[in-house]
Order: sequence, then C-alpha cells, then structure tokens
Amino acid sequence: MISQRKAFTVAQFSDCHLFSDKSSKHFGANVWQNLTQVLTDIASRKNIDCAVFTGDLTQDHSELSYQYFVEAVAQAQFSIPVYFLAGNHDDKKMMAKYLTAPNFQTNSTISHDFWQLQLVDSKSDTPSGLVSQKSLTELAQRIDNNKFQLLMMHHHPVNIGYYIDKHGLINQQTFWQTINQLNDANMTIKAIACGHVHRASQLSKHQVDIYTCPATSVQFGEAKEKMASIVPSYRLFYLNSNGTMTSEIITP
Repeated sequence: MISQRKAFTVAQFSDCHLFSDKSSKHFGANVWQNLTQVLTDIASRKNIDCAVFTGDLTQDHSELSYQYFVEAVAQAQFSIPVYFLAGNHDDKKMMAKYLTAPNFQTNSTISHDFWQLQLVDSKSDTPSGLVSQKSLTELAQRIDNNKFQLLMMHHHPVNIGYYIDKHGLINQQTFWQTINQLNDANMTIKAIACGHVHRASQLSKHQVDIYTCPATSVQFGEAKEKMASIVPSYRLFYLNSNGTMTSEIITP
C-alpha cells in the first residue's frame, strides 16, 4: 500500500525503443540519451509516488537493449517503485529476466488509499493490441469497487485518427463492453492511460477519459515518415482523494 499524500502522483513514460548500441538513432533521435534525460527528471521530482513504463522498450529486439533499460533506471537512482508493461516490440520473457527487484515491481495492481492502478496486458502476436478474455476476467476480479480506478496499457483502446490506428486494439468492442459492465454500478473506472501512439492527447469514451503518452524516443507526425519531434517527454497524473484527476506533459 502506497501511503496517502495530497495527491497520488504517477509518472508514465513509454516507447523508448532502445538498441544494442547506445549511439543508435531512431528517426534521428538518440533514444538512449532521451530515455536517461526523462528518467533523471522523474527521479528529481520528490512528489512522485511511482512510475509506470507502458511498453516498447526495444527497437531491435536485442538482449542488450533490455540490459540498457535496466542500466538507465539504475543510473537514475529512483527512490520510487517502477512498474512495467510489454509493448508490441517487447519480449515478455526478456522483461521477466532483466526487469527485476529492487528497481522493478511486477504487480498488476498498484494500490493507494483511494485509487488503484490496473496494468492491462494488450500485447498480441502482431503489432496490434489484444486484451484477452482471460485478462478482462482477471481485471474484473482485481478491481476494488470502493476505490477509483486508472487503467494503464500499451495499445490505445480507441482510434486516434492517423496511421497508428491500424495497429491499435483489435477487440475494442469486447474491451469496452467489459469496461461498461464494470462501470454500470458506480463508475469507478475514471480513466485509461496508454502508450504506443507516440504523442500526447486526451479523448473520452463512455464517460471514461483516455490519455495517450508522448514517447521518450520520438513523437509521431501524421505520416510515418515524418516525426513531429525528437524531443523526449512523459506524462504525470495527479490522482485526488475525491476521484478527480489532472495530468500534465513534462518535457525535460
């Protein structure tokens, strides 16, 4: 249980796309430097309760990229727990091998006095996302209806409006049927936060706010060949005891 403060503050960072060579670039960005810049900023902020990485650790699928991710987190010297989800580029076995205590936590539910964060696995065998029926059933079992809920996942559960939608969540209808059923009683699921789209946005569906996270690597433009920015960013959430929340984008 994470102790209560004025607000339960969560840092979400996502999509670092590391290589086996720290000098390698992704669409012109040195992704290793971008990641360490973001992690240093997160570690410097004393009001943050935990950090959640929402996937796409690796770009070249190398074992070294997982080791470098662990190295970057260790260098930041976090005093807070770091949780993580697999993205479509990631290998869950590699994550389990390298992302271990004391720097990382493997819980699917993060509990606070008034809030729960639920980490939802959306990785499939393709670049697109899929939240299995088993995962949806387990999610329903984990939810404490006496607490407000923020769901976190890699893939976006709604269409964003550009080319990344072809790799979004392929079972959106089933996913939202479950969310609506869980919210029928008292609307405890307040928001969903995702990575994958490489840009910050806020949408809403069925009275649930949806936040997308900018990447630590590069921010996507409207066309895959055109990056909007190679400047790294991340998102902060401030979760209040009355169920309200605010969020801001941090560009170190």
